[in-house]
Amino acid sequence: MLAHPLLQQGNGSGIVWDADGHVVTNYHVLQSALAKFGAPASAAVSSAPSPAIGKRVGLVTLQLPDGGQQTYDAVLVGADRARDLAVLKIPAARDALKPLQLGSSAGVRVGQLCLAIGSPFGFDRTLTTGVVSGLNRDIRSQLGSTIPGGIQTDAAINPGNSGGPLLDSAGRLIGLNTAIFT
Repeated sequence: MLAHPLLQQGNGSGIVWDADGHVVTNYHVLQSALAKFGAPASAAVSSAPSPAIGKRVGLVTLQLPDGGQQTYDAVLVGADRARDLAVLKIPAARDALKPLQLGSSAGVRVGQLCLAIGSPFGFDRTLTTGVVSGLNRDIRSQLGSTIPGGIQTDAAINPGNSGGPLLDSAGRLIGLNTAIFT
């Protein structure tokens, strides 16, 4: 199931991680909202927890299997600026949450089919297909950090896909859409 974090100054995509209401997205999707709490904008390594932990940082709209949507307040429960990851919690009922099945990035091979899902340019439920073009890429995040071990794909990734799932051909999660190189 997809989740779309909606913030005052932007939006992105995310994934339902578990039936407890955890949603995983990119840190940079939340960057403007977190800055209001004094969280650093750069990916500078810090052992201090984000000052926004436990705070409402925006809204998450779940895209439901029946085509409907449900919007919830989102609370930040974890963040890793250096890896461009954030974990939110929403108060959705367990039966409304359908976590994605996890795949293994260890078994991914160059040339295999992959699918990128997100909300580029605000269009909901967009799917692009491609192949895995490279493995173990160092990716420079939008925050300025280097994320090792990235999966490169030729599937179209656009603004708004950030935080959305990269899936294998069986629909299992193998990564998060994070960066665009043009």
